[in-house]
Amino acid sequence: MGAHMLRVAGRFVLDRLYPPSCLLCGADTVQARLVCGACFVRLPMLGPPYCKACAQPQASSALLGADGLCAACERRHPAWDQGRAAFVYDAAARDIILRLKYADQIDYAAFLAKHMVRAGQDVLVPGALVVPVPVHRWRLLSRRYNQAALLSRHIARMQGSEHGPDVLERLRATVRLAHFSRGARRQEMQGVMQVRARWRGVLHGRTVVLVDDMLTTGATATACVQVLREAGAQKIHLLVAGVVPERPGLDIDLQEMH
Repeated sequence: MGAHMLRVAGRFVLDRLYPPSCLLCGADTVQARLVCGACFVRLPMLGPPYCKACAQPQASSALLGADGLCAACERRHPAWDQGRAAFVYDAAARDIILRLKYADQIDYAAFLAKHMVRAGQDVLVPGALVVPVPVHRWRLLSRRYNQAALLSRHIARMQGSEHGPDVLERLRATVRLAHFSRGARRQEMQGVMQVRARWRGVLHGRTVVLVDDMLTTGATATACVQVLREAGAQKIHLLVAGVVPERPGLDIDLQEMH
């Protein structure tokens, strides 16, 4: 019996012992790592119209400029070239992302990555290097995994892209930045990220797809983009599972990732 047949047989046995169920509500599903129909309609899947830089959903395409940018990004473009998100970070999408991030539900990564590939097809170009946003080693010890690296691994595998799970290194832990001023965020992230030495020559002229679970303030993503550009990356696109909707009173830097 070939390896494929063994996998099929093993999956059949597992499905009998542990019937596949919805990732959100536990109802029966046809396959594992899916959500049921009732939960799927609650997922705020992100589609056009949205800003091609910050990935924020727009009420109308008339709100976007000629380059597909919202007014805020036309005034101040994010550090990355283009941004894509699979879901609006709300309701069911928030539950899935938080369960992956904090509740050891690593099977959720495959589901999210599948929809991230859908959302990011135009930036996941041939030859792109898929790179996760890193976590500090102390946080990695407490969580035991980096959710961004789980997502980027699945995305690279689905696309047949090169994966650079350790391209970036976070040199120190940082606090949550959502309520910091723009200047305070910039200061907090100063010198936090670096490109590991063995990757510096590889990045020259490359397109990099930077992967994280969600996009909120963007200070971390901006820090990652800066060191990737310094190492020679030509284009850097941002791909996330969920984008946090704009909230009144936040400045335009808060269209970025935490």
